[in-house]
Amino acid sequence: MTSDIGKYQSMLQGLITQGLCQLLEPNVLVRCRQKDLQLIKEVLDKALKHYTELTKLEVVVKVDEKIFLASDIAGGVQLSARDGKLLVANTLEARLDQIVKQKVPEVRTMLYGGNPNRRFFD
Repeated sequence: MTSDIGKYQSMLQGLITQGLCQLLEPNVLVRCRQKDLQLIKEVLDKALKHYTELTKLEVVVKVDEKIFLASDIAGGVQLSARDGKLLVANTLEARLDQIVKQKVPEVRTMLYGGNPNRRFFD
């Protein structure tokens, strides 16, 4: 995914906008991989504009240029607010973990069949 720069930039913009919408805080710090720093700076204005259109709220976003995410992750961003007390991990690994957790019940049903004792399917 990160090898296709156009798609990756678009994805980063969406991840930043989504993280801002989850936080809804006036001051946010964005962390990324060191090699993604320039891409983040390029898409940040578009992400902020989209966030403002969606929420009608203003936000001040700083990109952390001293502390970076690990270079061995696949990509994405991490947003924090209130001195790190609020954290949104929007890295590709975190997104994959979310999908896995959502799909485990489906896979279990496919492998072992439905549980006749199960009462709730939400």
